[in-house]
Amino acid sequence: MLGKPGAVGNLARSEARLATALHGADAPAETMSSFETKVREALANPLNQGELADADAVGTVGSPECGDMLRMWLKFTEKDGKRVIDRASFQAFGCQTAIAVASMATELLRGKTVEEAKHLSAQELTGGLGPLPPMKIHCGQLVEGALRNALDNDVKAAPTLGMVAPTLAAALHRKPTGGIRIVPLD
Repeated sequence: MLGKPGAVGNLARSEARLATALHGADAPAETMSSFETKVREALANPLNQGELADADAVGTVGSPECGDMLRMWLKFTEKDGKRVIDRASFQAFGCQTAIAVASMATELLRGKTVEEAKHLSAQELTGGLGPLPPMKIHCGQLVEGALRNALDNDVKAAPTLGMVAPTLAAALHRKPTGGIRIVPLD
């Protein structure tokens, strides 16, 4: 038994209001619940979350003022004479959608060359989540920005990367040194 009569109806109305807020009033109901289900699944078991200690590149993007920040670590390997992404991981402070997109993106990046990764759009990085609702597009842009920043901060190209704070939280509290570029999102 679910408690008071009408509780199921109230829950359904609450979920419908949430879906409308995420996707807009004219989005089909199956699209709304499918996206939400995929985000919930990605959050229940996020992939590649956490620091990658032996990373070749680290990128940080976001703004401490709004609270959304994401750091991405990349580890490269040689495959068929090309430098490809072997592993990617992330750490995020922000909304659940940003965490879900970062989780999807780190899986998508495996096996991509640096050039292929540079050409991935925010929309492509969402992977299995599919298109983001209009009010969540910035989450994909956050992940795209961290990836581009990491590709620009490749250790082999920038040996001063050792000045990167060990965690994203530490980066929020230290003074800028010029070693990390935090890119604000509009």
